[in-house]
Amino acid sequence: MFPIVLVSPRIPANVGNIARLCAATRAPLHLVHPFNFFLDDASVKRAGLDYWEYVEKQEHDSLNDLEKFLTSKNFYLITKFGEKIYTDVSFQKGDVLIFGSEEDGLPESFLQRHKERALRIPMFHPQVRCLNLANSVSIVLYEAIRQTLNSK
Repeated sequence: MFPIVLVSPRIPANVGNIARLCAATRAPLHLVHPFNFFLDDASVKRAGLDYWEYVEKQEHDSLNDLEKFLTSKNFYLITKFGEKIYTDVSFQKGDVLIFGSEEDGLPESFLQRHKERALRIPMFHPQVRCLNLANSVSIVLYEAIRQTLNSK
């Protein structure tokens, strides 16, 4: 339905939670290297429970590899630097939702190349830097599903 891309994720439990979300929504999960854990780590498996077998997953060796995959696809970058709010776009089935790492977000050069595709989730307290990655994926994915649920 809506492929989810995690660029260089750092926290295994987040990836496990997102994998569970992907299983529940049938959203393919794309992971972009480098990341500092193995998908069979206990923490990743524990957070994903026993749903990993239901996740369609693909790994990309680099951001360049991901960009080749994105060539003919519509995609959005979810970042606090987006000028548009995620609810301001009309999602279509198959749109790819791209999220950066918990520590660094998305690479600046990637953001600059695709700034017209950058969306943000509003936050109202200036001292809060970001939301949890798994929560951010949930928020945007379910809005995309809500918008397209009854479309053919």
